[in-house]
Amino acid sequence: MNNEHIFIVRCGEVALKGMNKPYFERMLVERIKKLLKKFDGINVRRHEGLIFVRGDKSLDKQAIIKEISKVFGVASISPAVECESTMESIGDAAVQYMIEAIKERGIKTFKVEAKRADKNFPVKSPEIGRQIGAVVLKECKVLKVDVHNPDCLLFVDVRHDKSYIYQDKIAGFGGLPLGTNGKGLTLLSGGIDSPVATWMMAKRGMIIEAVHFHSYPYTSQRAQEKVEELASIVATYCGRFKMHVINLLPIQEQIVQNCPEEETTIIVRRFMMRIAQKIAEKTGCGMLITGENLGQVASQTAEALVVTDSSVTIPVMRPLIAMDKVDIMDKAQEIGTYETSIQPYEDCCTVFLPKHPVTKPRLERILASESKLECDRLIDEAVEADEIVDIFPQ
Repeated sequence: MNNEHIFIVRCGEVALKGMNKPYFERMLVERIKKLLKKFDGINVRRHEGLIFVRGDKSLDKQAIIKEISKVFGVASISPAVECESTMESIGDAAVQYMIEAIKERGIKTFKVEAKRADKNFPVKSPEIGRQIGAVVLKECKVLKVDVHNPDCLLFVDVRHDKSYIYQDKIAGFGGLPLGTNGKGLTLLSGGIDSPVATWMMAKRGMIIEAVHFHSYPYTSQRAQEKVEELASIVATYCGRFKMHVINLLPIQEQIVQNCPEEETTIIVRRFMMRIAQKIAEKTGCGMLITGENLGQVASQTAEALVVTDSSVTIPVMRPLIAMDKVDIMDKAQEIGTYETSIQPYEDCCTVFLPKHPVTKPRLERILASESKLECDRLIDEAVEADEIVDIFPQ
């Protein structure tokens, strides 16, 4: 058997990119290299439509798989064995692979599935499967063939220079490599939704920057630390990014003093969006990202979202807009943000919360209320007091 770990990494949607495919593949290779820097002597290269990752046998195999699986654009990963592209070498490697599988997992049934990527190889795919299966049966007496529900589905991938044998296809998240789809500014809170929305846009290849609003001293330092912890979990997928921290309290106090109580939530939201747009313009972000979900709370009704969007001139991405809450919670658990999100620390959105917030706001009334405020001054002062926190992957 080989004295190195070999992993076959398959591209997902990247494979459909036509003439742009080499660019996307290069970005994917660079992202994999970056995440695997912590391991010594890792080699990553593209070859014949696949990405091959190689490392010494002394390295932690499962840790390498875990890191690769976080890379957006990766469809699946297979730990593999490499051999020469001859029927004899493939047969020997398959027998050795199955002997190890019998020792480790006690398998009793198997099936061989072969693919001939090299069309000049003299044996066609179905016959490769039959011949290699016969060799395994002859050498591994305890095994039987089961074509319907085998303990081990053995894949044989025959290529021009080398062939590969593997069993597992470990699913990645798919999507597109980071850096292939612009840059967005996410409004990141301590709730369940916004970290998931951020993750979903990063999965589409978008570079992330974040803004977080707090209302200190009504919200605590621990509440901000919770958001930083959530951001660092997201950063394990999308890499290091900057988070702009804005104290919204002076604006909230002015709104409470000068505007109708039922309109405070929607007006606060409009200020948050305008501040976010100012930061986006300064940092080269082409759009805003929010975790809003249609009908979930008063500020997320269809009418409220229209009024919110009228406060900015750049696009607002809402990847969760039509998802059920249970599906959002499931995704949060999958990506590792859920347990942190449900920690009971206050959020700026709960400060000065009206008893009966308007659910169908009318823009002309909101504008009339905002006319009582020095909006430009309040926004400029908030942006000037921006504190930047560098977020690193966990």
